[in-house]
Amino acid sequence: MSSYPSQGGSSGRPGFHIPIRLIIGVVIAVVAVVSYFAKMQKNPVTGKNQAIPWTVEQEVALGLSSAPQMAAEFGGETRDKHFQQLVEQVGARIVGSLPKEARNADGTQVYPFQYHVLADQKTINAFALPGGQVFITEALLARLQTEGQLAGVLA
Repeated sequence: MSSYPSQGGSSGRPGFHIPIRLIIGVVIAVVAVVSYFAKMQKNPVTGKNQAIPWTVEQEVALGLSSAPQMAAEFGGETRDKHFQQLVEQVGARIVGSLPKEARNADGTQVYPFQYHVLADQKTINAFALPGGQVFITEALLARLQTEGQLAGVLA
């Protein structure tokens, strides 16, 4: 007969047990870390490795499907052809200066950048959606004084 009091449990060691919640928590953490590193890809624009949850095609599709709604929220696209041409020209120069890693094998851009000038003359804003959709409001554009400033906003 043993002189130790019974502690319960099947490990045979008194007082030793790992709570099931701790085990589940560790398993979840391990799965999360493995999933994060499994999504590591080389960013075609920056050339750096990062966790990218979507393919380029998925990003482009998301941006294209969201662009009309975003434009509508800011008064739609501008009617000012001068503003639109200016933004497209400056944007094209920026895209033209991207590294070769940002290009497909045929030399085309990985992301089909499209520039949208929004008709909102009150909201000072610029933003981008996934996949190359870039927006700037007339309100912000009217306040910029040089193409360099515009390039800084678009970049």
